Amino acid sequence: MQTMSSSTSRATATALAQVQALIAGTQKHFANTSFTLVGASYTTATLVQALTSLANALSAVLTAHAGVKAALTTLANVTAAVGPVEQAYRRVVVAAYASSPQELADFGVPAPKARAPRTSAQNAAAAAKAKATRAARGTTSKKQKLAVKGDVSGVNITPVTTPAAPAPSPAAQPAPSEPATPPKA
Repeated sequence: MQTMSSSTSRATATALAQVQALIAGTQKHFANTSFTLVGASYTTATLVQALTSLANALSAVLTAHAGVKAALTTLANVTAAVGPVEQAYRRVVVAAYASSPQELADFGVPAPKARAPRTSAQNAAAAAKAKATRAARGTTSKKQKLAVKGDVSGVNITPVTTPAAPAPSPAAQPAPSEPATPPKA
């Protein structure tokens, strides 16, 4: 028999089927036999009784798995419906009693932590990181962007005018086709 894993109901169901088949085979082929297994003596009836207790335990696990799945589905549905309401209510409680940790404790809500002021080293590191980010991205201030002007040299700009009616060029006309002469045989 394989090592059973209760982590999946499929493995438990497979183990249950194997034990039930083992019980059926024992009753069919070893009706009145005695066995010595793991240092103990078993008759067919006591062996079937032991295997039946294992089958009952596996069946109980499968039933519990089904109950857990149903409970988890119910929990997911309720959380989807009530979760946003709970979060909003917690925010209301925190807003109402932010300065009163004892009242927040009555609701089971931890008091909001005060922001720790940044040290001068942290400020310097943040400024250096911001400067490096601007340099890497090539971002500039509004005034610096206004100072940037395009400088193009060596390009002649000619205005485009629409001609009245373009005359067809002789190359654009199809060549007259000559009558086909039958090949001489």
